[in-house]
Amino acid sequence: MKKMYFIVNLVAGKAEISKNLGAIIDEFTRAEYDITIHTTQSGTDAAYCARYACDSGYDLLVCAGGDGTLSQCLQGIMESESPIPIGYIPAGSTNDFAKSLGIPTDPMRAVRYIIEGEPCLCDVGRLNDQCFSYIAAFGAFTNVSYETSQRVKNLFGHAAYVANGAMQIGSIKSKNLRIEHDGETIEGEFIYGMITNTASVAGLLSIKDFLLDDGVFEVTLIQKPKNVMELGATELSLLKNDNSDKNIIFFRTDRIVITNLDEEPFTWTRDGEYGGNCTVNEIVNHKQAIPFIVNYKSQLPFSE
Repeated sequence: MKKMYFIVNLVAGKAEISKNLGAIIDEFTRAEYDITIHTTQSGTDAAYCARYACDSGYDLLVCAGGDGTLSQCLQGIMESESPIPIGYIPAGSTNDFAKSLGIPTDPMRAVRYIIEGEPCLCDVGRLNDQCFSYIAAFGAFTNVSYETSQRVKNLFGHAAYVANGAMQIGSIKSKNLRIEHDGETIEGEFIYGMITNTASVAGLLSIKDFLLDDGVFEVTLIQKPKNVMELGATELSLLKNDNSDKNIIFFRTDRIVITNLDEEPFTWTRDGEYGGNCTVNEIVNHKQAIPFIVNYKSQLPFSE
């Protein structure tokens, strides 16, 4: 019988995973898994438990929660010398990375996806010393995810992010940054930046022509607009996935260093959670670092 370590965040999203927990356990048991269940008790214990599962010889780790819970599980797997495959039951408010993997949002369908799937190696990002699955970002609106209360997220879902972000329009500030990648250096005033490995961000922005296992990030940087009209045009281009706007810088890389030239720390978000506050930030892509359970691989953004 295969051994599964099952990490569950009972308050993720609209806190509905608990309603399906009995049926989920029954379905995995029918598939001949011996299950150990752990419900998360803090924002970081998922990382500890994921590493424990790897080091203790479990065959599979399953995470039921939001993108933040998933990134904690990845942190634990990456800290182990014996990584095991991970299956994901998306239960958050947005579930961006699940969309990239083609995982159904219905929990019982996600369970079948895991049971019938197979492990495929995916890239994992690292922001300074913390792992992330699909995004590290700074600047305008990036604090919306972790400053929006869990209660409001549960009540209003994705609309909560939009409303909270709209309240911050008048407080957008630029940062004087140095961007270093692949032997190139860019300096200037930036209001936003995102380093991604995903098909979508916050349920709003789409990223095209990306692969989950190619070892590079898609990097989007927004330079400071001169006026409100420019800001509106840049925002519209971003929403349309059109990088031709003069204030948008787009490139791909496996490593990037971003430094605040004003020598002040600035805040990041990592998979929708608080990502730290540093002056110099290194973001690295660990190519094909962790095996994710996926289904119908030929239809997903993987290398041939």
